[in-house]
Amino acid sequence: MRNKSYKPLRLGFAGTPAFAAKILEALIEAGRRPEVIYTQPDRPSGRGRQTQPSPVKLIALAQGIPLEQPTTLKDPGAAQVLADYRLDVLVVAAYGLILPKTVLNAPTQGCINVHASLLPRWRGAAPIERAIMAGDEESGISIMKMDQGLDTGPVYETRALRITRQTDAPALEQALADLGSTALLHCLEHLDQSAPAEQSERGSTYAPKLKRSDAAIRWGETAIHIEQQVRALKGRMPAFAGCGEAQVRVLSAEAEPATPAEKEACRAPGTIMAADKNGIRVACGNGILRITQLQLNLGKGQVMSAADALNGYSHLLGAGCVIHDG
Repeated sequence: MRNKSYKPLRLGFAGTPAFAAKILEALIEAGRRPEVIYTQPDRPSGRGRQTQPSPVKLIALAQGIPLEQPTTLKDPGAAQVLADYRLDVLVVAAYGLILPKTVLNAPTQGCINVHASLLPRWRGAAPIERAIMAGDEESGISIMKMDQGLDTGPVYETRALRITRQTDAPALEQALADLGSTALLHCLEHLDQSAPAEQSERGSTYAPKLKRSDAAIRWGETAIHIEQQVRALKGRMPAFAGCGEAQVRVLSAEAEPATPAEKEACRAPGTIMAADKNGIRVACGNGILRITQLQLNLGKGQVMSAADALNGYSHLLGAGCVIHDG
């Protein structure tokens, strides 16, 4: 049952990836069904590069909710299209398009963003990955009233979540989507009684969109840095390096100290110091990266455990071989 503080707000929703879809599902399940859903246009995806609808679009179609997929919101008519839905609030979660002032002002109570960081840290497009890559010990959700800046608007509430050495990007994204759903529903339920607090510029950082260069492994870095890179990019843009004339994607790995024997025998970073079913141990600028799951762009390109990889490609991944920088 809805409690007495429930307000029948006319909501819209704007989002694109699975993170946003999870939050949209929570809104619908809580009785906060949007009047309209905005998502990015269908894009080519996968190995066949076939055009695919976004996870958010699939929900809109299944629920029979009106759908808008503009390529930009900067067109003069975009704000009028949104205004015609007579919204009180537009909820935004990982939408991916810039909202100009005319669009921000179209709903009577503005636009509320579910951002996957503890603002002002990690403003921008890739807060989940950047937090893990930086070795942050916590992440979280910020429910923010949007302004024209890049995630600079006043914040209704934040909720924190711990990052451990076992946390990778898919797991953190799922946990933050759950946390964001709860925080958003609480915010909407108390919107009339809440006043967002202005952000401080102190401690602000920027989380730029991921580029291919972010995924290139540099073996001269510390093992812990490369482990964080692997965990941060798992599932989206896997960390990669050169392996002979092939490319290896490192999907799971753990930073470990070098054994006394490895320190004694250590050659250049990228040298495989030992390799068995428990992992492929690669020398780094400081420490050892033990690779436990990987993918080569050879054969069928299957995801392999260290043991499976050594069975088929020991000439590339055996002790003494060298894996080059990405």
